[in-house]
Amino acid sequence: MDSIYFAGIAEIVTEIRMREISPREVIEAHLARIEKLQPNLNAFVHVDAEGARRLALAAEASVLRGDAVGMLHGVPISIKSCIDIAGWPCPAGSRLRADYVASEDAVLVSRLKAAGAILIGNTNVPEFLMAYETDNALSGNTSNPWELSRSAGGSSGGEAAAIASGCAMGGVGSDGGGSVRVPAHFCGISGLKPTPGRIPGTGHFPRGAGGFGWLGVVGPMARTVADVRALFDVMKGPDADDALSSAIEARSFGERELRGMRVGILESDALGDVTRETREAVQKAAGLLSEEFHVEPFPLIGLEQAIELWWFFFGPMIAHLFQPMVEGREVELSSMFREYLSVARLKVEPTVDEFMGACVRRDILRAKIIKQMRDVPILLSPVCASPAFRHGEGNWQPGCGYRDTMRHAQWLNLAGFPGASVPIGFSAKGLPIGVQVIGRPNEDELVLAVAEILETARGRWKAPPI
Repeated sequence: MDSIYFAGIAEIVTEIRMREISPREVIEAHLARIEKLQPNLNAFVHVDAEGARRLALAAEASVLRGDAVGMLHGVPISIKSCIDIAGWPCPAGSRLRADYVASEDAVLVSRLKAAGAILIGNTNVPEFLMAYETDNALSGNTSNPWELSRSAGGSSGGEAAAIASGCAMGGVGSDGGGSVRVPAHFCGISGLKPTPGRIPGTGHFPRGAGGFGWLGVVGPMARTVADVRALFDVMKGPDADDALSSAIEARSFGERELRGMRVGILESDALGDVTRETREAVQKAAGLLSEEFHVEPFPLIGLEQAIELWWFFFGPMIAHLFQPMVEGREVELSSMFREYLSVARLKVEPTVDEFMGACVRRDILRAKIIKQMRDVPILLSPVCASPAFRHGEGNWQPGCGYRDTMRHAQWLNLAGFPGASVPIGFSAKGLPIGVQVIGRPNEDELVLAVAEILETARGRWKAPPI
Protein backbone atom coordinates (compact mmCIF):
# COMPACT_ATOMS: atom_id res chain seq x y z
CA MET A 1 0.00 0.00 0.00
CA ASP A 2 3.02 2.33 0.19
CA SER A 3 2.43 3.05 -3.49
CA ILE A 4 -0.79 4.79 -2.45
CA TYR A 5 0.27 6.29 0.89
CA PHE A 6 3.44 7.88 -0.42
CA ALA A 7 2.52 8.60 -4.03
CA GLY A 8 2.73 12.11 -5.45
CA ILE A 9 -0.35 14.20 -6.14
CA ALA A 10 0.14 14.34 -9.93
CA GLU A 11 0.73 10.58 -10.03
CA ILE A 12 -2.49 9.77 -8.16
CA VAL A 13 -4.59 12.25 -10.14
CA THR A 14 -3.29 10.78 -13.41
CA GLU A 15 -4.08 7.24 -12.26
CA ILE A 16 -7.59 8.33 -11.24
CA ARG A 17 -8.11 10.04 -14.60
CA MET A 18 -6.91 6.92 -16.43
CA ARG A 19 -9.14 4.72 -14.19
CA GLU A 20 -6.13 2.77 -12.95
CA ILE A 21 -7.19 3.49 -9.39
CA SER A 22 -10.44 4.85 -7.98
CA PRO A 23 -10.91 7.75 -5.55
CA ARG A 24 -12.63 5.29 -3.20
CA GLU A 25 -9.53 3.09 -3.11
CA VAL A 26 -7.34 6.10 -2.37
CA ILE A 27 -9.57 7.36 0.42
CA GLU A 28 -10.09 3.94 2.00
CA ALA A 29 -6.33 3.36 2.05
CA HIS A 30 -5.73 6.66 3.81
CA LEU A 31 -8.57 6.18 6.29
CA ALA A 32 -7.13 2.78 7.17
CA ARG A 33 -3.72 4.38 7.58
CA ILE A 34 -5.16 6.98 9.95
CA GLU A 35 -6.94 4.32 11.98
CA LYS A 36 -3.68 2.40 12.35
CA LEU A 37 -1.37 5.30 13.21
CA GLN A 38 -3.58 7.77 15.07
CA PRO A 39 -3.23 6.03 18.48
CA ASN A 40 0.55 6.58 18.39
CA LEU A 41 0.84 9.81 16.42
CA ASN A 42 -2.27 11.69 17.55
CA ALA A 43 -1.99 13.86 14.45
CA PHE A 44 -5.74 14.40 13.95
CA VAL A 45 -8.37 16.06 16.13
CA HIS A 46 -11.25 15.30 13.74
CA VAL A 47 -11.62 12.73 10.96
CA ASP A 48 -14.63 12.91 8.65
CA ALA A 49 -14.60 9.35 7.31
CA GLU A 50 -18.25 9.40 6.24
CA GLY A 51 -17.88 12.70 4.40
CA ALA A 52 -14.67 11.57 2.71
CA ARG A 53 -16.27 8.35 1.50
CA ARG A 54 -19.25 10.25 0.14
CA LEU A 55 -17.01 12.66 -1.76
CA ALA A 56 -14.86 9.80 -3.06
CA LEU A 57 -17.96 8.11 -4.45
CA ALA A 58 -18.97 11.34 -6.19
CA ALA A 59 -15.43 11.79 -7.53
CA GLU A 60 -15.47 8.27 -8.94
CA ALA A 61 -18.82 8.85 -10.62
CA SER A 62 -17.46 12.03 -12.14
CA VAL A 63 -14.55 10.14 -13.72
CA LEU A 64 -16.87 7.46 -15.09
CA ARG A 65 -19.02 10.15 -16.71
CA GLY A 66 -15.96 11.58 -18.39
CA ASP A 67 -16.16 14.92 -16.56
CA ALA A 68 -13.15 17.22 -16.44
CA VAL A 69 -10.81 16.28 -13.60
CA GLY A 70 -9.41 19.00 -11.33
CA MET A 71 -5.78 19.36 -10.26
CA LEU A 72 -6.53 17.59 -6.96
CA HIS A 73 -9.30 15.24 -8.03
CA GLY A 74 -9.68 12.52 -5.40
CA VAL A 75 -6.61 13.62 -3.40
CA PRO A 76 -6.93 13.23 0.40
CA ILE A 77 -5.97 16.49 2.12
CA SER A 78 -5.73 17.43 5.79
CA ILE A 79 -6.14 20.92 7.24
CA LYS A 80 -4.76 22.54 10.38
CA SER A 81 -7.53 22.79 13.00
CA CYS A 82 -7.40 26.59 13.20
CA ILE A 83 -8.76 26.95 9.64
CA ASP A 84 -12.52 26.96 9.09
CA ILE A 85 -14.16 23.98 7.41
CA ALA A 86 -17.96 24.15 7.38
CA GLY A 87 -19.54 21.76 9.88
CA TRP A 88 -16.24 20.72 11.46
CA PRO A 89 -14.95 21.56 14.92
CA CYS A 90 -11.97 23.90 14.56
CA PRO A 91 -10.77 24.37 18.15
CA ALA A 92 -7.23 25.70 17.54
CA GLY A 93 -6.05 23.44 20.36
CA SER A 94 -7.95 25.20 23.12
CA ARG A 95 -10.66 24.26 25.60
CA LEU A 96 -11.87 27.83 25.16
CA ARG A 97 -12.84 26.95 21.56
CA ALA A 98 -13.85 23.32 22.16
CA ASP A 99 -17.43 24.00 21.09
CA TYR A 100 -16.61 26.09 18.03
CA VAL A 101 -17.90 24.63 14.76
CA ALA A 102 -17.25 26.58 11.57
CA SER A 103 -20.33 27.76 9.67
CA GLU A 104 -18.56 28.18 6.32
CA ASP A 105 -15.37 27.19 4.57
CA ALA A 106 -12.28 29.36 4.59
CA VAL A 107 -11.53 30.70 1.10
CA LEU A 108 -8.54 28.39 0.68
CA VAL A 109 -10.71 25.40 1.66
CA SER A 110 -13.27 26.33 -0.99
CA ARG A 111 -10.52 26.49 -3.58
CA LEU A 112 -9.14 23.09 -2.58
CA LYS A 113 -12.60 21.53 -2.80
CA ALA A 114 -13.24 23.16 -6.18
CA ALA A 115 -10.03 21.53 -7.47
CA GLY A 116 -11.35 18.11 -6.42
CA ALA A 117 -9.51 17.62 -3.12
CA ILE A 118 -11.19 15.41 -0.52
CA LEU A 119 -10.74 16.75 2.99
CA ILE A 120 -10.34 13.85 5.39
CA GLY A 121 -9.72 15.59 8.70
CA ASN A 122 -8.12 18.44 10.58
CA THR A 123 -4.98 18.24 12.63
CA ASN A 124 -3.61 18.98 16.06
CA VAL A 125 -1.91 22.22 17.15
CA PRO A 126 -0.55 23.78 20.34
CA GLU A 127 -3.09 25.97 22.10
CA PHE A 128 -3.82 29.04 19.98
CA LEU A 129 -0.74 28.05 17.88
CA MET A 130 1.69 29.70 20.28
CA ALA A 131 4.46 27.09 20.57
CA TYR A 132 6.88 25.04 18.48
CA GLU A 133 5.58 21.81 20.00
CA THR A 134 2.11 20.41 19.31
CA ASP A 135 0.56 19.68 22.69
CA ASN A 136 -2.52 21.02 24.43
CA ALA A 137 -4.97 20.31 27.25
CA LEU A 138 -7.81 19.55 24.82
CA SER A 139 -6.36 16.79 22.63
CA GLY A 140 -2.86 15.97 23.92
CA ASN A 141 0.46 15.90 22.08
CA THR A 142 1.43 14.85 18.58
CA SER A 143 4.42 12.58 18.06
CA ASN A 144 7.04 12.62 15.35
CA PRO A 145 6.67 9.64 12.93
CA TRP A 146 10.46 9.28 12.80
CA GLU A 147 10.70 8.77 16.55
CA LEU A 148 7.64 8.82 18.78
CA SER A 149 9.55 10.26 21.74
CA ARG A 150 10.23 13.40 19.67
CA SER A 151 8.03 16.39 18.90
CA ALA A 152 6.45 16.82 15.49
CA GLY A 153 7.04 20.55 15.90
CA GLY A 154 4.56 23.37 16.01
CA SER A 155 2.35 24.91 15.44
CA SER A 156 1.50 22.86 12.31
CA GLY A 157 2.81 19.69 13.95
CA GLY A 158 -0.31 17.61 13.34
CA GLU A 159 -0.12 18.46 9.65
CA ALA A 160 3.54 17.51 9.37
CA ALA A 161 3.03 14.20 11.18
CA ALA A 162 -0.04 13.30 9.12
CA ILE A 163 1.68 14.00 5.80
CA ALA A 164 5.04 12.43 6.63
CA SER A 165 3.36 9.22 7.84
CA GLY A 166 1.19 8.79 4.74
CA CYS A 167 -2.13 9.66 6.40
CA ALA A 168 -2.66 12.56 3.97
CA MET A 169 -1.10 13.40 0.61
CA GLY A 170 -0.74 17.06 1.51
CA GLY A 171 -2.25 19.73 3.64
CA VAL A 172 -2.38 23.29 4.88
CA GLY A 173 -0.62 24.79 7.86
CA SER A 174 0.01 28.33 9.01
CA ASP A 175 3.17 30.17 9.93
CA GLY A 176 3.68 33.14 12.25
CA GLY A 177 7.27 32.39 13.23
CA GLY A 178 8.21 29.14 11.51
CA SER A 179 5.04 27.14 12.15
CA VAL A 180 5.00 25.54 8.68
CA ARG A 181 8.76 25.29 8.17
CA VAL A 182 9.82 23.96 11.58
CA PRO A 183 7.34 21.01 11.66
CA ALA A 184 8.24 20.24 8.03
CA HIS A 185 11.92 20.17 9.04
CA PHE A 186 11.23 18.05 12.14
CA CYS A 187 9.18 15.48 10.19
CA GLY A 188 11.15 15.38 6.94
CA ILE A 189 8.67 16.96 4.52
CA SER A 190 8.45 20.22 2.56
CA GLY A 191 6.46 23.31 3.38
CA LEU A 192 6.10 26.86 2.08
CA LYS A 193 5.65 30.02 4.11
CA PRO A 194 4.37 32.26 1.32
CA THR A 195 4.55 36.02 1.02
CA PRO A 196 1.63 37.56 2.97
CA GLY A 197 -1.35 37.94 0.66
CA ARG A 198 -0.41 35.28 -1.87
CA ILE A 199 -2.85 32.80 -0.22
CA PRO A 200 -5.90 34.29 1.53
CA GLY A 201 -5.83 33.97 5.30
CA THR A 202 -9.59 34.44 5.56
CA GLY A 203 -11.09 31.86 7.92
CA HIS A 204 -7.92 31.37 9.97
CA PHE A 205 -7.85 31.83 13.75
CA PRO A 206 -6.33 34.07 14.97
CA ARG A 207 -6.99 36.37 12.04
CA GLY A 208 -4.01 38.32 10.76
CA ALA A 209 -4.93 41.92 10.07
CA GLY A 210 -3.77 45.47 10.68
CA GLY A 211 -0.29 45.68 12.16
CA PHE A 212 -0.17 41.87 12.35
CA GLY A 213 -0.86 41.27 8.67
CA TRP A 214 2.78 40.60 7.76
CA LEU A 215 3.31 38.19 10.62
CA GLY A 216 1.13 35.15 9.96
CA VAL A 217 0.29 33.35 6.73
CA VAL A 218 -1.29 30.08 5.63
CA GLY A 219 0.83 27.76 3.53
CA PRO A 220 0.94 24.36 1.81
CA MET A 221 2.75 21.31 3.18
CA ALA A 222 3.52 18.05 1.36
CA ARG A 223 6.21 15.41 0.96
CA THR A 224 7.66 16.94 -2.21
CA VAL A 225 8.13 20.46 -3.50
CA ALA A 226 6.12 19.56 -6.62
CA ASP A 227 3.14 18.72 -4.41
CA VAL A 228 3.64 21.90 -2.38
CA ARG A 229 3.54 23.87 -5.62
CA ALA A 230 0.37 22.08 -6.76
CA LEU A 231 -1.39 23.10 -3.54
CA PHE A 232 -0.01 26.63 -3.76
CA ASP A 233 -1.27 27.01 -7.33
CA VAL A 234 -4.77 25.98 -6.26
CA MET A 235 -4.98 28.18 -3.16
CA LYS A 236 -3.23 31.36 -4.32
CA GLY A 237 -4.99 34.44 -5.63
CA PRO A 238 -6.69 37.56 -4.31
CA ASP A 239 -9.56 37.65 -1.84
CA ALA A 240 -11.51 40.78 -0.93
CA ASP A 241 -11.62 39.80 2.76
CA ASP A 242 -7.83 39.60 3.04
CA ALA A 243 -6.48 43.15 3.17
CA LEU A 244 -3.01 42.12 2.00
CA SER A 245 -4.07 39.96 -0.92
CA SER A 246 -3.37 41.10 -4.46
CA ALA A 247 -3.32 39.67 -7.95
CA ILE A 248 0.38 38.88 -8.41
CA GLU A 249 1.27 37.68 -11.89
CA ALA A 250 2.66 34.17 -11.50
CA ARG A 251 5.93 33.27 -13.19
CA SER A 252 7.44 29.94 -14.12
CA PHE A 253 11.18 29.26 -14.10
CA GLY A 254 13.10 26.70 -16.12
CA GLU A 255 16.58 25.46 -15.18
CA ARG A 256 18.15 27.21 -18.16
CA GLU A 257 16.65 30.52 -17.09
CA LEU A 258 17.96 30.07 -13.55
CA ARG A 259 21.43 28.79 -14.41
CA GLY A 260 24.14 31.02 -12.98
CA MET A 261 21.83 32.93 -10.66
CA ARG A 262 23.45 34.03 -7.39
CA VAL A 263 22.43 32.10 -4.26
CA GLY A 264 23.65 33.25 -0.88
CA ILE A 265 24.50 31.13 2.16
CA LEU A 266 23.00 33.28 4.90
CA GLU A 267 25.43 34.50 7.53
CA SER A 268 24.54 36.56 10.60
CA ASP A 269 25.78 36.54 14.18
CA ALA A 270 22.21 37.41 15.21
CA LEU A 271 20.98 33.92 14.32
CA GLY A 272 23.02 32.05 16.93
CA ASP A 273 24.57 28.60 16.89
CA VAL A 274 23.24 25.46 15.21
CA THR A 275 24.27 21.82 15.57
CA ARG A 276 27.15 20.53 13.48
CA GLU A 277 24.77 18.27 11.52
CA THR A 278 22.49 21.21 10.77
CA ARG A 279 25.42 23.24 9.47
CA GLU A 280 26.55 20.29 7.35
CA ALA A 281 23.05 20.01 5.83
CA VAL A 282 23.25 23.62 4.65
CA GLN A 283 26.72 22.98 3.22
CA LYS A 284 25.39 19.90 1.45
CA ALA A 285 22.52 21.93 -0.03
CA ALA A 286 24.98 24.59 -1.20
CA GLY A 287 27.06 21.90 -2.86
CA LEU A 288 24.05 20.39 -4.59
CA LEU A 289 23.06 23.78 -6.00
CA SER A 290 26.57 24.80 -7.03
CA GLU A 291 26.33 23.04 -10.40
CA GLU A 292 23.38 25.23 -11.42
CA PHE A 293 23.98 28.43 -9.45
CA HIS A 294 26.72 30.72 -8.26
CA VAL A 295 26.65 29.94 -4.52
CA GLU A 296 28.47 32.26 -2.13
CA PRO A 297 28.46 33.33 1.54
CA PHE A 298 26.03 36.19 2.13
CA PRO A 299 26.14 38.30 5.32
CA LEU A 300 22.80 39.99 6.00
CA ILE A 301 22.69 43.08 8.21
CA GLY A 302 19.74 43.90 10.45
CA LEU A 303 18.56 40.49 11.61
CA GLU A 304 19.11 41.20 15.30
CA GLN A 305 16.62 44.05 15.06
CA ALA A 306 14.29 41.92 12.93
CA ILE A 307 14.17 39.17 15.55
CA GLU A 308 13.59 41.63 18.40
CA LEU A 309 10.78 43.31 16.46
CA TRP A 310 9.28 39.91 15.63
CA TRP A 311 9.10 39.11 19.34
CA PHE A 312 7.51 42.49 20.11
CA PHE A 313 4.60 41.59 17.83
CA PHE A 314 4.45 37.83 18.47
CA GLY A 315 5.08 38.17 22.23
CA PRO A 316 3.76 41.22 24.10
CA MET A 317 1.36 42.42 21.40
CA ILE A 318 -0.37 39.08 20.70
CA ALA A 319 -0.42 38.22 24.41
CA HIS A 320 -2.16 41.57 24.98
CA LEU A 321 -4.78 40.70 22.33
CA PHE A 322 -5.45 37.31 23.95
CA GLN A 323 -5.99 38.86 27.39
CA PRO A 324 -9.77 39.55 27.10
CA MET A 325 -10.40 36.02 25.81
CA VAL A 326 -8.49 34.19 28.56
CA GLU A 327 -9.26 36.45 31.52
CA GLY A 328 -11.03 34.47 34.25
CA ARG A 329 -10.48 31.17 32.41
CA GLU A 330 -6.78 30.67 33.11
CA VAL A 331 -7.43 27.30 34.76
CA GLU A 332 -8.62 25.93 31.41
CA LEU A 333 -5.41 26.85 29.58
CA SER A 334 -2.65 24.39 28.74
CA SER A 335 0.61 24.70 30.65
CA MET A 336 2.44 25.59 27.43
CA PHE A 337 0.15 28.50 26.68
CA ARG A 338 0.32 29.73 30.27
CA GLU A 339 4.11 29.69 30.00
CA TYR A 340 3.95 31.74 26.79
CA LEU A 341 1.72 34.31 28.50
CA SER A 342 3.95 34.50 31.55
CA VAL A 343 6.99 35.30 29.39
CA ALA A 344 5.26 37.50 26.82
CA ARG A 345 3.13 39.75 29.01
CA LEU A 346 4.59 43.13 29.86
CA LYS A 347 4.31 44.52 33.38
CA VAL A 348 3.20 47.82 31.85
CA GLU A 349 0.73 47.75 28.95
CA PRO A 350 2.26 48.84 25.64
CA THR A 351 1.31 52.27 24.38
CA VAL A 352 -0.04 53.21 20.98
CA ASP A 353 3.17 55.13 20.30
CA GLU A 354 5.27 52.02 21.02
CA PHE A 355 3.14 49.93 18.67
CA MET A 356 3.17 52.47 15.84
CA GLY A 357 6.91 53.01 16.28
CA ALA A 358 7.50 49.26 15.95
CA CYS A 359 5.43 49.19 12.75
CA VAL A 360 7.52 52.00 11.25
CA ARG A 361 10.81 50.34 12.23
CA ARG A 362 9.63 47.06 10.72
CA ASP A 363 8.82 48.66 7.37
CA ILE A 364 12.14 50.53 7.22
CA LEU A 365 14.09 47.39 8.13
CA ARG A 366 12.18 45.30 5.58
CA ALA A 367 13.17 47.76 2.84
CA LYS A 368 16.83 47.58 3.92
CA ILE A 369 16.82 43.78 3.76
CA ILE A 370 15.21 43.78 0.31
CA LYS A 371 17.84 46.26 -0.88
CA GLN A 372 20.67 44.02 0.37
CA MET A 373 19.19 41.11 -1.60
CA ARG A 374 18.88 43.10 -4.80
CA ASP A 375 21.43 40.96 -6.66
CA VAL A 376 21.10 37.76 -4.61
CA PRO A 377 17.44 36.70 -4.85
CA ILE A 378 17.76 33.38 -2.99
CA LEU A 379 19.32 32.54 0.37
CA LEU A 380 20.04 29.20 2.03
CA SER A 381 19.90 28.78 5.79
CA PRO A 382 19.01 26.32 8.52
CA VAL A 383 15.35 26.16 9.47
CA CYS A 384 16.25 26.20 13.16
CA ALA A 385 19.10 25.24 15.48
CA SER A 386 18.63 21.45 15.61
CA PRO A 387 16.53 18.46 14.57
CA ALA A 388 13.37 17.54 16.50
CA PHE A 389 13.64 17.78 20.27
CA ARG A 390 12.04 15.39 22.77
CA HIS A 391 8.52 15.97 24.03
CA GLY A 392 8.47 18.68 26.65
CA GLU A 393 11.94 20.05 25.94
CA GLY A 394 10.75 23.22 24.19
CA ASN A 395 10.00 26.43 26.09
CA TRP A 396 9.80 30.20 25.86
CA GLN A 397 12.40 30.88 28.57
CA PRO A 398 15.07 33.47 27.76
CA GLY A 399 18.51 32.12 26.92
CA CYS A 400 17.51 28.54 26.14
CA GLY A 401 14.09 28.64 24.51
CA TYR A 402 12.41 29.31 21.19
CA ARG A 403 13.63 32.91 20.93
CA ASP A 404 17.15 31.50 20.63
CA THR A 405 16.65 28.20 18.77
CA MET A 406 14.10 29.34 16.14
CA ARG A 407 15.69 32.60 14.99
CA HIS A 408 16.43 31.39 11.46
CA ALA A 409 12.70 31.05 10.85
CA GLN A 410 11.34 34.03 12.78
CA TRP A 411 12.86 36.95 10.90
CA LEU A 412 11.07 36.00 7.68
CA ASN A 413 7.71 36.56 9.36
CA LEU A 414 8.73 40.01 10.56
CA ALA A 415 9.88 40.97 7.05
CA GLY A 416 7.13 39.19 5.09
CA PHE A 417 9.54 37.06 3.04
CA PRO A 418 8.69 33.67 1.49
CA GLY A 419 10.62 30.61 2.62
CA ALA A 420 10.46 26.88 1.94
CA SER A 421 11.74 23.99 4.03
CA VAL A 422 13.32 21.15 2.03
CA PRO A 423 14.49 17.90 3.70
CA ILE A 424 18.16 17.36 2.93
CA GLY A 425 19.61 14.80 5.30
CA PHE A 426 19.48 13.05 8.66
CA SER A 427 21.18 13.34 12.01
CA ALA A 428 23.25 10.52 13.49
CA LYS A 429 20.10 9.52 15.39
CA GLY A 430 18.11 9.25 12.15
CA LEU A 431 16.13 12.47 12.54
CA PRO A 432 15.35 14.56 9.43
CA ILE A 433 17.16 17.83 8.81
CA GLY A 434 15.69 20.40 6.46
CA VAL A 435 17.21 23.46 4.82
CA GLN A 436 15.44 26.74 4.25
CA VAL A 437 15.23 28.33 0.78
CA ILE A 438 14.46 32.03 1.25
CA GLY A 439 13.33 34.52 -1.38
CA ARG A 440 12.29 38.12 -1.77
CA PRO A 441 8.64 39.19 -1.27
CA ASN A 442 6.22 37.93 -3.96
CA GLU A 443 8.90 35.75 -5.57
CA ASP A 444 7.36 32.57 -4.17
CA GLU A 445 7.51 30.80 -7.51
CA LEU A 446 11.25 31.39 -7.68
CA VAL A 447 11.64 29.96 -4.17
CA LEU A 448 9.74 26.85 -5.21
CA ALA A 449 11.73 26.50 -8.45
CA VAL A 450 15.06 26.56 -6.61
CA ALA A 451 13.68 24.29 -3.87
CA GLU A 452 12.64 21.74 -6.47
CA ILE A 453 16.07 21.80 -8.14
CA LEU A 454 17.59 21.21 -4.70
CA GLU A 455 15.16 18.38 -4.03
CA THR A 456 15.92 16.71 -7.37
CA ALA A 457 19.65 16.89 -6.70
CA ARG A 458 19.10 15.42 -3.23
CA GLY A 459 17.33 12.32 -4.55
CA ARG A 460 14.20 10.39 -3.72
CA TRP A 461 12.18 11.28 -0.64
CA LYS A 462 12.51 8.81 2.24
CA ALA A 463 9.52 7.67 4.30
CA PRO A 464 9.66 7.32 8.09
CA PRO A 465 9.89 3.80 9.56
CA ILE A 466 6.50 3.95 11.26
